[in-house]
Amino acid sequence: MSSTIFQQTPLACLSLERSIQLRKTTTLSRGKLNSHIMKSASNIECYRPTFGSTKVYSTLSSKQNGRVVFCKANNNNKDSLSEDEGEAAASVLAKIVANPLFYIVAGIASIKLVASLDEQVGVIVLLSALPVVGLTLISKSDAGKKVEEALKEKLPELEAAAADMKEEQASARERSPWYGPNRPKFLGPLEFDYPTHLEGQLAGDYGFDPLDLGKKPEDLAKYSEAELLHARWAMLGAIGALIPEVLAMNGVDLGEPIWWKVGYEKLTSDLTLNYAGIEGFRIAGKQGLWIIAACQLFLMGGPEYARYVGIKSLEPVGIFLPGTVNYPGSPLFDPLKLSDDADRLVDQAVIEIKHGRIAMLTMLGYYVQAIVTQKGPVENLLDFIADPMHNNLFLYL
Repeated sequence: MSSTIFQQTPLACLSLERSIQLRKTTTLSRGKLNSHIMKSASNIECYRPTFGSTKVYSTLSSKQNGRVVFCKANNNNKDSLSEDEGEAAASVLAKIVANPLFYIVAGIASIKLVASLDEQVGVIVLLSALPVVGLTLISKSDAGKKVEEALKEKLPELEAAAADMKEEQASARERSPWYGPNRPKFLGPLEFDYPTHLEGQLAGDYGFDPLDLGKKPEDLAKYSEAELLHARWAMLGAIGALIPEVLAMNGVDLGEPIWWKVGYEKLTSDLTLNYAGIEGFRIAGKQGLWIIAACQLFLMGGPEYARYVGIKSLEPVGIFLPGTVNYPGSPLFDPLKLSDDADRLVDQAVIEIKHGRIAMLTMLGYYVQAIVTQKGPVENLLDFIADPMHNNLFLYL
């Protein structure tokens, strides 16, 4: 390891007889301090140890003609120490904000705080707005500015790595059977004049665009992003509509387990909603529907604004997103590091959109079932399994 030579700094060296100004530099190699000493005319030696990027000022001594001479750094060291402490705090802050576990812990802590304060409306709304307000305050603070400055210094290296990663993903798409001109089409082996603007560069591109909605490149990007966004919400919604009903059938008291009845019950009664039926495990579940809607507005407003701003929206708080708008990457959005393997990532993207499309159709089915049968999807499924000859579509025609 090569030695690092730090900037020379004046030292005030105090002897028993007189005070003089000296300068020296120090180096650190493999944990051992080497001192390069500049001697004054009176042969007094002064030392200023420096460890890494953190300046540590010590009071050391040397002998001059049998006398002890004490060397002491000027008061400038306080400013340096304060600056280094600020940089360290900023670094820790950036790591915390980028860690997905932080948001899980913060959510649980918020639930506990709301319960301890008797679920006051003001506290609930404030906590809902806290993620957006907190990140904004961090970006405007001195620590936040240090985080952003530190990120800017690393940006060339990070952007180069991100560019390499995108090149690997482009190569992976060329190798994958799900992309390119020879990818599967929605009509299979049948001959068809497929849209020329669909070239197989997008995940799940089966050549289906009968209305030419994506004929313009900007429209194609917009609709692709919208489809993926709806697909992800549909996957969450399709599972979220089933779990409460299954829990209720197994004895868990949820108040109202049927997904499409919950809104009506909140409007017409004092129904309390707990996560997974655990009493007290809620944030706004005891409040009215309008308070819940306000909390959702605050909670989702921040992510939606960040999505609108684009891939660089989190850089003011020290988070660099190496991917694209639809697949941003980073530990925050890719904690399992799926994007590290380009071949796996491009195939997972196809799997995701295929499942998402099925989920969107599933949610449509839930809506139709709710209108026709006035039951939940799990109960409809169990009725069909119990008597498929009678409990089917033809019963309601």
